Amino acid sequence: MFPQNDEKVPRVRFANFEDEWEQYKLGEIASIIGGGTPSTSISEYWGGDIDWYSPAEIGKKIYMSESRKKITELGLKKSSAKVLPVGTVLFTSRAGIGNTAILEKEGSTNQGFQSIVPHINKLDSYFIFSNTHELKRYGEITGAGSTFVEVSGKQMEQMLILLPKFEEQQKIGLFFKQLDDTITLQQSKLDKLKSIKQGLLQKIFI
Repeated sequence: MFPQNDEKVPRVRFANFEDEWEQYKLGEIASIIGGGTPSTSISEYWGGDIDWYSPAEIGKKIYMSESRKKITELGLKKSSAKVLPVGTVLFTSRAGIGNTAILEKEGSTNQGFQSIVPHINKLDSYFIFSNTHELKRYGEITGAGSTFVEVSGKQMEQMLILLPKFEEQQKIGLFFKQLDDTITLQQSKLDKLKSIKQGLLQKIFI
């Protein structure tokens, strides 16, 4: 559905959308925000109510609403961590580059992220999340040219991306969200069936 190479329109398209997609730098349609870690030796920085994510938490869930660790307001002030708004696409920028998730609740991250905060009416969160494969490919290629395998915020801002108008982005984002919701539901059913099967195997076979 996304245009490739020099194409300016996708091969499959929803009705009533005819305009060519336009090329932007990611930094023109979103803010790229890094993270930070408060000193772990100062207890007053930890155990607060501000969600604080690490890359290990990203990749299995689409939406994130609670982190494993939390920091305090003081910890936030004493580090380079920043509170990110709902709808931010978390993007891991180090080893394991390119894992993504969408913030369902305000939160912060450590320095292993270059998170994408869409500009209002410019970039749809689920649209860019659905393009994770391209974000990941760009991050891996760009990061590989550095001393450490890491992609910076400045590098992410320079990523070129083809975009339709915001209304079409929303339509595409909703379409993929519905597909992802269906996949999640079916996976849950499959997991339950596997659990039932395992229980029966243990009871039937001696």
